[in-house]
Amino acid sequence: MADRMEEDVEEVPAEEDDMDSDREEEDGLFDWIVHEEMDEEEEEEVEVEEEDNEQPIDTESSESFELDMPAERSGHIAVVDRNVMYVWGGYKNAQNHGFFDLYLPRNEIWAYNMESGVWTKRVTGGNLHTSMSGSCGVCVDGVLYLFGGHHARGNTNRIYRLPLRARSLVWEEMTNLEGLPPSSKDKLGCWVHRNRLIFFGGYGYAAQGPHRGTFEYDDSASFVWESPGRGWNNHIHILDLEALTWSQPITTGNTPSPRAAHACATVGNRGYMFGGRYKNFRLNDLYYIDLDTWEWHEMTLPQLCPVGRSWHSFTPVSPDHIFLFGGFTTERETLSDAWLYCVTKNEWKPFNHSHTQSPRLWHTACPGPDGEVFVFGGCANNLLSQHRAAHSNELLVFNVLPKSLVGFCMDLILQHRERLSSHWDCLPKSILHSLKQRMTRVNTLGS
Repeated sequence: MADRMEEDVEEVPAEEDDMDSDREEEDGLFDWIVHEEMDEEEEEEVEVEEEDNEQPIDTESSESFELDMPAERSGHIAVVDRNVMYVWGGYKNAQNHGFFDLYLPRNEIWAYNMESGVWTKRVTGGNLHTSMSGSCGVCVDGVLYLFGGHHARGNTNRIYRLPLRARSLVWEEMTNLEGLPPSSKDKLGCWVHRNRLIFFGGYGYAAQGPHRGTFEYDDSASFVWESPGRGWNNHIHILDLEALTWSQPITTGNTPSPRAAHACATVGNRGYMFGGRYKNFRLNDLYYIDLDTWEWHEMTLPQLCPVGRSWHSFTPVSPDHIFLFGGFTTERETLSDAWLYCVTKNEWKPFNHSHTQSPRLWHTACPGPDGEVFVFGGCANNLLSQHRAAHSNELLVFNVLPKSLVGFCMDLILQHRERLSSHWDCLPKSILHSLKQRMTRVNTLGS
């Protein structure tokens, strides 16, 4: 029943004890429950909960017996480093517990090689305290940064780093940061500019301290759960990765309304933001903020543009184009449409593709090395309905931009590989490595 209540509340998944609004579309009544390893403070919280509720059960999935690819999931994160996409977290349907859902194990991360098409599971160490959904993940110089999210007892504002190029993957909580951190939340967005992580919006608890921006309580969630109130915000918080400090800028211009489950994209020194959920509405407004001057700009909507949505993806694919896919409408329709936004022309164009029968919400999308967008996971039906959620582990590939000349040449070499293989050693090592990776994929596919 977890997500189903979310209708009045939010979206479904880890909602474990309370209701989240744009848990939005995640939190529904998730009977989530806690996971095994908690620090002392968390254990005390659980004891109190056990007095008021039934005995909690472990909601971290141990059902990860898929050997060659990750389990189906929604609410996960995905980032790209070099030509590898990394997937972590989220939640899935339990195999034997009706409508209950389980978090994916916090100590595993899946790597997808975009050239060979091969998935590899990596086991991580470190002090990542729990499994989560709705976290925000970005990669800077080979390091994955994970902020916020929703776990068995609510939201968090902890932040972790995971060096992806190390021989052993070890999570490290970033605890020695100066300044006032963001409030505990999930379903927020992030831009990366000049070695800074810039977080915007989200759904979670009210801020403790003098935060700049607006917070609006979700009255329905607070009333239903009799727990610390949660709601939407439009706060901006900057984490300077060199100075290791949190700060908030003073912004000018037309500030967007509070929201969650929106999507962000960085293009040059601009941070673009599209849609998201605010109260009972899923929006189709488009803003950008100048990441040097901190001035907001609302873009006028042309007649031809996407409908309002949350839980969509918005992926930069060139210095002038951003690719939008999927999402969830105010009318609770899961979308499969795709759009290409031209930055310099402020123009939306529908993007024709072959995945129209694969609607997705709360998926991830990452840019590929040759103009592609790789969409992984998400839910294919109404996450808030009474039906079992159709979480997916399918990988959808969109060829958004024309192939580069190098890409066409490599395709041609592979087509005539038997005739040309004796000359491969003449190629630069980087090209030869890519060809061998793609050769593995060709052999696997049997073509």
